[in-house]
Amino acid sequence: MELNTIKPAIGANKNRKRIGRGTGSGHGKTATKGHKGQKARSGGSIKPGFEGGQMPMHRRLPKRGFTPLAKKEYALVNLCQLEIFEAGSVVDAEALLKSGLISAVCDGIKVLGTGDLTRALTIKAHKFSASAREKITAAGGSIEEI
Repeated sequence: MELNTIKPAIGANKNRKRIGRGTGSGHGKTATKGHKGQKARSGGSIKPGFEGGQMPMHRRLPKRGFTPLAKKEYALVNLCQLEIFEAGSVVDAEALLKSGLISAVCDGIKVLGTGDLTRALTIKAHKFSASAREKITAAGGSIEEI
C-alpha cells in the first residue's frame, strides 16, 4: 500500500447536486424548485415566523415579565443534608463542594430548615431561612453569614 493508491471507502464521497445545469443533469429546467409560486422566484424565501400577512404569533401574544440582570442563583442546602458532617465541624462552601451537596456554579449558599439537625455545627453560608436559624441554634450550633 502506498499513499498514491489510497482511496476513500465506497459510498463515502457523494457527487454534489448541480442544479439548473440542463435537462440532462436531471435537475435542470425548474432547478428542483417546482412550478411557479413564491418559493420558485429569485430571492423568494419566507422569513421565519411569517404567516402570510396575518399578524404573527410572536406579536399577537403579550410580553410578560423581565429577567433581572443582577439576579443571584443560590445553591440550596437543607438541614437534613448536613447530618453527614461530624459534630463540631465547620461547614462552609469548600466542605459542601467536597461532600457533593452543591455544585461549583452558584452565586451563594442558602441553608433551608427542612429536616432536623442533631449535631452542633458551625455553618458558614450567605443566607439562612428563619426556621434554619432556630434549628441550628437549638442544636447548639452557630451561624456565620459570609
